[in-house]
Amino acid sequence: MIEIKLDSELWRDIDAGTEGLVDAWHIKEGDHARAGQTLVTVILVKTTQELVAPCAGKVAQILVPAEANFKQGQTLALLEENV
Repeated sequence: MIEIKLDSELWRDIDAGTEGLVDAWHIKEGDHARAGQTLVTVILVKTTQELVAPCAGKVAQILVPAEANFKQGQTLALLEENV
């Protein structure tokens, strides 16, 4: 399983304890994603980031729903590679 989460470099200059917000999922559990396909849009402080699939695969589980907060290092979804 591949963990989908915000790159730790993006948290570098953010105060400890700051949370991000899942703005919108562009896929559903069970959907197949292409490598590079946008999976989710998140908001971190005053920027919006799109997380893309690092490879083709099936979205096994969305762990943080839309409009929910998440913490640094938290996994947002699991992607099952080559399914």
